[in-house]
Amino acid sequence: MTLDFNEIRQLLVTIAQTDIAEVTLKNNEFELTVRKAISFSNNGQAPVSNVVSAGATHLVSTTAPEMVINKVVDNVVVPSAPAPSPINQKLVEVQSPMVGTFYRAPAPGEAPFVEVGDRVKAGQSVCIIEAMKLMNEIEAEVSGQVMEILVQNGEPVEYGQPLMRINPD
Repeated sequence: MTLDFNEIRQLLVTIAQTDIAEVTLKNNEFELTVRKAISFSNNGQAPVSNVVSAGATHLVSTTAPEMVINKVVDNVVVPSAPAPSPINQKLVEVQSPMVGTFYRAPAPGEAPFVEVGDRVKAGQSVCIIEAMKLMNEIEAEVSGQVMEILVQNGEPVEYGQPLMRINPD
């Protein structure tokens, strides 16, 4: 059994959308175990922990609802994204709620939803993420000014990846 990264990504998205708590894939070259463990914090959000069993030198693990992609190399987990810098802590990040393809406009040839410097209102659509042939409009969670757009049109995005930053009102 051979799985490429896109197949693993699709599997993880599918698992994230179900009640499946654990899946293990195993062959001579690797073992992939994905477990969803949800613990609730006092801020109403649901952080998760991810548990990975590694029997090979490369492995990708993801958990839901807040997926974190880690690479396991020689059984050492290496986070894929650095911590946010203190300079940008007051900016609110619009994060991708799923794995998919980022689009700035509602359709090819149309104007983008937002540009850097535009003012947005909470609930306003700011981009689209295409996942499994479905177009999902992503809305701003806060009102404010768009300060940065971090992803290029048509680029693939990961779950939880920052798409843009908004300076809240």
